[in-house]
Amino acid sequence: MKNQFFVLFIIALCSCQPKTKPKENVAINQTKDSLTHKLQTIHSKGAINGFGVAIVNEHGTLYSNGIGYADAAAKKEYTENSIHNIGSVSKTFIGVALLKAQELKQLHLDDPISKYLPFAVRNPQFPEVPITIRHLATHTSTLLDTDTFDEQCYILKEDVVVSDSLMAASEVFNPPSSSISVIEFLEKILKENGEWYEEEGFLKAKPGEFYEYSNVGATLAAAVLERATGASFNQFATEHILKPLEMASSGWSFDDIEFSKHSTLYIGPKAKLPFYSLITYPDGGLITSSSDLAKYLSELIKGYTGEGTLLNPESYRELFREQLQAHHFQEERDTDNEYDDEYNTGIFMGFSPKGYIGHTGGDPGIATFMFFKPTTKTGKLIMINTSVRGSEKGVAEFYDIWYTLDEFEGKLMKVEGNHP
Repeated sequence: MKNQFFVLFIIALCSCQPKTKPKENVAINQTKDSLTHKLQTIHSKGAINGFGVAIVNEHGTLYSNGIGYADAAAKKEYTENSIHNIGSVSKTFIGVALLKAQELKQLHLDDPISKYLPFAVRNPQFPEVPITIRHLATHTSTLLDTDTFDEQCYILKEDVVVSDSLMAASEVFNPPSSSISVIEFLEKILKENGEWYEEEGFLKAKPGEFYEYSNVGATLAAAVLERATGASFNQFATEHILKPLEMASSGWSFDDIEFSKHSTLYIGPKAKLPFYSLITYPDGGLITSSSDLAKYLSELIKGYTGEGTLLNPESYRELFREQLQAHHFQEERDTDNEYDDEYNTGIFMGFSPKGYIGHTGGDPGIATFMFFKPTTKTGKLIMINTSVRGSEKGVAEFYDIWYTLDEFEGKLMKVEGNHP
C-alpha cells in the first residue's frame, strides 16, 4: 500500500508541475536578469539609496526585487522584503475598507458624516450642507490641509533631537509624548472652537462642488469608519485586507511589523531621518514591502476584472468608477501627465489622463508609485527610501526606474505568455 501511495503521489506531483517549456523558462529568466541589471545600473547614479519594485498581473507577481541599500552606511541590502511607509498610496486601503464596511451594512457612502462623529464638522461658509462619506472619499468635502495639520501629524518613534536643517529640508517632527488618537487629533483640527481650528481650513464652496485633495479628509473618512464599525482602522483594515492577502510583513504601526526589516529613510542620499509615524496614519502610514504591496496591486487588477476576493463585484465597480466630471475641477486638468492620479477619482482611487489607475505617495524620506492599466491587466509599483524632492538628479533617477519598469512590463508579459 505504501508503494502504491508513493506511485500515486509521484504521478500527482508530476501532473502539477508547470507546463512552461525549458526554453520559455530561459527567456523569462533572461528578461528578469536584464531588468535587474538595468535597475542596478540606474541605482549606481547615486541619488537614491534603496528601492523596491514589482510588476504584476491579475494572476500574481511577475517580478519583485529590491535594489541598493536599506542602510547605506552599514551596507545593509534593500530587498523585496524591506519595509517602510508608502505615503498616500495608503489612502487606497481606506477606499477598500469603506466599501467592505458598506458591504457589511455598517455604513453607506452617501451617509452624512454627522451620523457617526461625536462632534460636528461643517463648512463655515455652508453650514447647512452636510458633508458625506462620499465627499471625503472623492476629495470634494471642502476640507483643506492647514499648516497646523502638517506640523502636528508626524511623531518621532523615539525622543531624539532633530536638527533645524533636517526639519527645514523635511517636515516638523514632534516628540513621542505629543501622540494622540486619530479622533482627538481631528477634533482639535475640525471642531469649531477646537484648539487648532481655522475657518481657512475649508474651501469656499459647497461640499460636493469642487475637487480639492485632502489628507485631513482621508483621515476623517477612516475615523468615520472606526465609529461605524466599532473597530480601529488598523484592526478593520488588517482583518479585511492585509490578512486575506497574506501581507504578513505589513502593518499600520511599528508594533505591527518586524522592525529589523524597516529601512532607514533619507533626505537625499546622505542625511538620515529619524524613525517616525503619523497620528493620521490611515492617510499615509501603511508600512509594507514591495513584495507585499505587489499582492495588493494584483488583487486590485483582479477586482477590476470581476475576479477580486476582498470585495464583491458591485463594490469593486464602485471603487473603480470615475466619480467626478470636468466641472468638479477649478482649473484645467493636465492631460499630458500620464501618471497624474488627480485627473479623476474613484473611491480614494486615482485615475490618470492616459488610462492608468492607482495612486502616488510621498512623505519624509519616501516616494511611492502604484498603477495598473486595465487594457493590459498589468501593473507596477516602486517604493524608495530617499526623498528626491527638490533634487533634479533624484527625480530623474526615480523616473528612470519607473519607465524601465514600464519597458519590461510588456516584455515580461510577452515571455510569460500571460500566464502566472
